[in-house]
Amino acid sequence: MIKTAIVGTGMIAGVHRRAALLNGATVTGVLGSRPERSGQVAAEWGVRAFRSCQELVESDVDVVHVCSPNATHAEYAIAALEAGKHVVCEKPLGLTVEEAERMLAAARDSGRVATVPFVYRFHPVVREIRARRIAGEFGDWNLLHGSYLQDWLLSPDAANWRVDAAAGGRSRAFADVGSHWCDLVEWVSGERLAELTATTSIAYPERPTGSVAAFAQGGATGPLAPVGTEDSALLLFRTERGVSGSATISQVAAGRKNRLWFELDGSLGSAVFDQEQPEQAWLGRESGSQLVVRDPRTPYPDAARLSSLPAGHAQGYAQCFESFVADTYAAMRGEEPEGLPTFADGLRSVRIVDAVLRSAKSRRWEDV
Repeated sequence: MIKTAIVGTGMIAGVHRRAALLNGATVTGVLGSRPERSGQVAAEWGVRAFRSCQELVESDVDVVHVCSPNATHAEYAIAALEAGKHVVCEKPLGLTVEEAERMLAAARDSGRVATVPFVYRFHPVVREIRARRIAGEFGDWNLLHGSYLQDWLLSPDAANWRVDAAAGGRSRAFADVGSHWCDLVEWVSGERLAELTATTSIAYPERPTGSVAAFAQGGATGPLAPVGTEDSALLLFRTERGVSGSATISQVAAGRKNRLWFELDGSLGSAVFDQEQPEQAWLGRESGSQLVVRDPRTPYPDAARLSSLPAGHAQGYAQCFESFVADTYAAMRGEEPEGLPTFADGLRSVRIVDAVLRSAKSRRWEDV
């Protein structure tokens, strides 16, 4: 039985815990930002409260899930890897390219499994679109475009640790959700961004200090502080094979909760995926279009493998996360699951974020 420890006590830590338990692991302990917080959550979960990172890595756990604020990812992940633990680390992998490179090097030196939860890869219809692309159904790509829109920071009173660059990093909206869009589109399309030009914007120059849980109701009431991380980002890009594309990223788009949407337009056909409607894909041809609904009877094996419920019984984000953790644990047993996102993919994402920030500052095209 896999023994798991979780670093972090927020919403996403709970998602990791649930996925670990559903995959047969034993969650043995938790490490929070403060001893009292560790004790509180440990009591709720019925597990051990670790007092320090050192105590955690000296324990007999097999895998450490790092779900703490972004600025702490490198510290915890590298310590766990050097202690011989497998690691699941939330994105962004590091706050800088150099930090992410050190994390990937630590993973390779350790020989352990090290993954990043780009979990939208695990929607069955996403796998079907990718399989159809590999089979040549869409021809050569002409255009890649889409958006990832949220509204959880729409209120000027909304505050979260991610707004603080010291805790969340220099990029917020793009590093948080734009990273998911780029990873998914690159993986599904088979294209890789080569250069881009970007602009970013901040909706409110000041927000209250303090932190409210992501997606929670209500705002913070502390004194106002300057905002240095973007609420929205726009980018144009070209891929290594010369395909053009664009993406719009925002955390202040009213009414949009988690709308990761992409359209891939090819010489023979197009494909559309909308994460708020994850049970279907739109496929277009010059002669017309069709909706393909998730169905375990699909002829595409990897899509069928991830279709865990009968057709018509909606699967969503939670099942994606469970499948991602299942494949991570399978890799720990020596298997090689298709499409498992690793620290190499995490570093790739950090490089794209870095290019976006460089372009927003220089107002020029920048290489990825």
